[in-house]
Amino acid sequence: MKKKLPAAAMAVLLLLSAAGCGAPKGEAGPVKIATKPMTEQYILGEMLGLLIEDAGYTVEITKGIGGGTSNIQPAMEKGEFDLYPEYTSTGYVMVLDHDAAGVTDDEIWEALQTEYHDKYRMAWVGQYGFNNTFTVAVRAAAAEEYGIRTCSDLGRASGGLVFGGNPDYIERADGFNLLCETYGMDFKDVRDIDIGLKYAALASGDIDVTNAFTTDAQLAVADVVTLEDDLRLQVNYFCATVVREDALEKYPGLEDALKKMEGILTDQEMAALNYQVEVEERGERDVARAFLASKGLLEG
Repeated sequence: MKKKLPAAAMAVLLLLSAAGCGAPKGEAGPVKIATKPMTEQYILGEMLGLLIEDAGYTVEITKGIGGGTSNIQPAMEKGEFDLYPEYTSTGYVMVLDHDAAGVTDDEIWEALQTEYHDKYRMAWVGQYGFNNTFTVAVRAAAAEEYGIRTCSDLGRASGGLVFGGNPDYIERADGFNLLCETYGMDFKDVRDIDIGLKYAALASGDIDVTNAFTTDAQLAVADVVTLEDDLRLQVNYFCATVVREDALEKYPGLEDALKKMEGILTDQEMAALNYQVEVEERGERDVARAFLASKGLLEG
């Protein structure tokens, strides 16, 4: 004959069971998402938020954190955020302080998985599929005046030009400094500019040159020339979700929700989504929802 457990003992068992499985969804609190100050990140943050909401959790998104990785990573370490979209070579170089030259994409991914776990108790989950790598954009008028078509051309003309770039790029070991070293660039002036303001600065003539990204919507409409990387300097930047491991424990099903982002975006699709927001002025959440619905991941 089975004996009934005293009420107090039963309560302890229930608490232990809950601790092992994470808090009930209604009591877990919001999943906190951070993004960098760029349209692409805003859209990706909304995609992540929609998928997490579909898994039964509430979401709190903090958009456009100035300084990007340099400020988001410390905040992640402190537990102020649970997850954010990040780029493989950015994590490898800027956070782990490695040199990406000559390292394969698979080697970078393996190092990210291992070292983020060991150092930060964080994981990289679900590469989205697109590669947002760097290119260099020059005001069309300046490119014509100085005859600039390649990065080597820019190296020869740089003394008369002003470079403006986002802090992530200017600070990182494989960013601005390496570009200058490789191509012999020595600009008249260098200015820190948030990602979202660079093309306006180019259009106004405040700067002549900036670092751009291959999925930038503005490249389709801005009066700029993107330069050939004739010495093949740039490495790949595949996007995925960096998430705290304690968040994966706290929110059962969170990892499955994040994995739904795996392989869903090409470079062209990401650029098209950026265009919808920046040029067609559609809402980021609406664009994100429509895209996820088109992939069968949400109801339309």
